[in-house]
Amino acid sequence: MKRCSEVAPGVFVATSRKMLTTSTMLVGQGDALLIDPAWLPDELDAIAASIRERQLNVVGGFATHAHYDHLLWHPGFGEAPRWASAKTAQLADLERPALVKQLGAGFPRQLVNVMGRVRAVDGRIPAASVPDGFEVELIVHDAHAPGHTALWLPRQRVLIAGDMLSDVELPLPYHPDNLPLYVDALDLLSPIVEQARVVVPGHGNVGNDARARLDADRRYIDELSRRGTSDDVRVRNSGMAEAHENMRRLLQEADTDR
Repeated sequence: MKRCSEVAPGVFVATSRKMLTTSTMLVGQGDALLIDPAWLPDELDAIAASIRERQLNVVGGFATHAHYDHLLWHPGFGEAPRWASAKTAQLADLERPALVKQLGAGFPRQLVNVMGRVRAVDGRIPAASVPDGFEVELIVHDAHAPGHTALWLPRQRVLIAGDMLSDVELPLPYHPDNLPLYVDALDLLSPIVEQARVVVPGHGNVGNDARARLDADRRYIDELSRRGTSDDVRVRNSGMAEAHENMRRLLQEADTDR
């Protein structure tokens, strides 16, 4: 895991060696809110050690969506409440056996036991779980997963995008395989993107190019729709061949339905 870097005042991001998964920590007045801490056991250990070294009090956690690599936790983070959208919390509970299986047979039992124990928020993260100096706006949609949530920090002008706006991953409308919902989510994020100084994707590199990333996603979808192919460089990245074929299938099905 790359060392925790401060990408904006009080906003720290660490990047896993697996799938460039990001872990985000909001820090203010000795308190911390953890967003999607991940991924591998030793990396979760390292985050817990960093929290101890900084003498931080974890006041809350947040999961952007109900995929196994975004529902993780560590006993060293403490027992603060962990939050998610209502749909994410529901899926984390209903699909727990499948999510645990995806972690793999060798995943430490103590980490399995605390995975996915999230509670539904009613529009906002409770104030007690938000460190001083932050306002957190939740942007809930169904693009990459039902109840997928981006977090907008207007004071810091940071957009924590979940599994969208990646510089290494293509648009991934896998769940529920609904491309119109993905396009709707890009529209929903568009006014925030205009204000964002920093974008943190769930997988990929932190950047200051949120608008360019959203435009690239729209252009990719448009190219595939019009030409059946795309010049997007992300197509050649590891793991993206299947995603590319899935998108082509979705667009073909959309053409057939028209």
